[in-house]
Amino acid sequence: MDFEHVPVLFNEVIEALNIRPDGIYVDGTVGGGGHSEGICKRLSSEGMLVAVDRDTEALAAAGRRLEGYECRKEFVHANYSDTEAIAAAAGQKVQGILLDLGVSSYQLDNPERGFSYMQDAPLDMRMDASDRFTAYDIINGYSRDDLTRIIRDYGEERWASRIAEFIVRERAGSPIDTTGRLTEIIKAAIPAKARRTGPHPAKRTFQAIRIEVNDELGHLREAVEKLPDLLESGGRIAIITFHSLEDRIVKTEFERRLDPCICPKELPVCVCGRVADVKRVTRKPIIPSDEETESNPRARSAKLRVLEKL
Repeated sequence: MDFEHVPVLFNEVIEALNIRPDGIYVDGTVGGGGHSEGICKRLSSEGMLVAVDRDTEALAAAGRRLEGYECRKEFVHANYSDTEAIAAAAGQKVQGILLDLGVSSYQLDNPERGFSYMQDAPLDMRMDASDRFTAYDIINGYSRDDLTRIIRDYGEERWASRIAEFIVRERAGSPIDTTGRLTEIIKAAIPAKARRTGPHPAKRTFQAIRIEVNDELGHLREAVEKLPDLLESGGRIAIITFHSLEDRIVKTEFERRLDPCICPKELPVCVCGRVADVKRVTRKPIIPSDEETESNPRARSAKLRVLEKL
């Protein structure tokens, strides 16, 4: 199966990164290389792309896609929160960083990866196949309370407690080991009236499990805190989010960086001495055009936020 992924907000990302032909740019979620190809097209032989991904299949696909470009390229099998590995690959401060969050089209569409509720497959959902912890471990090992918590908090699912109850009851008979069986359990747990409106009944629960398997929100918090330190003055970090949990973290960390003062609010002047080392590039997040969402429905919830290093 080919690693195909339509890059979301492609033109907006390229414009936001303000690419310099001899610069160093980090794609922390290279995927199939869609955004990276746009970066490489604008780099000279003096420029450099640092392509990072947890998924070795993504790195291999990106390598094939980008091999014809003259810029220097470094491929790093790591999480985008691993700033030490990224800094080592870059060798110096960088001019741009991109994160395109969430699961790729390839991962969703490849049954063997177990990300999708639309296809029956082993319960997996690992973005990095070398990790040992899988969706199977969560579904069959977490307590009812812990299942309720992650489905409620990460999936924002109103029926979280009932879904957790049904999972625990069903696994008592035999382990739940496929996405198909889990999907049917979720459908049974959600009342018929509630299933008639909104997204697929399993969508929110599968999102929650995927986030827990890959510790996506923990890595994101760490990355958004540390990655701006890799930028040189004038360099930019651009992050595309796809759901409110991700966007809330990015917005909060960006705001903290823009206003790092820790003085009590009642003090008339700042005495802590902390000043911002970044500025906003756009006041509001950039969202896809109607044309893009029509041609690529997965872009519908995307938001792009950008900061520039002072």
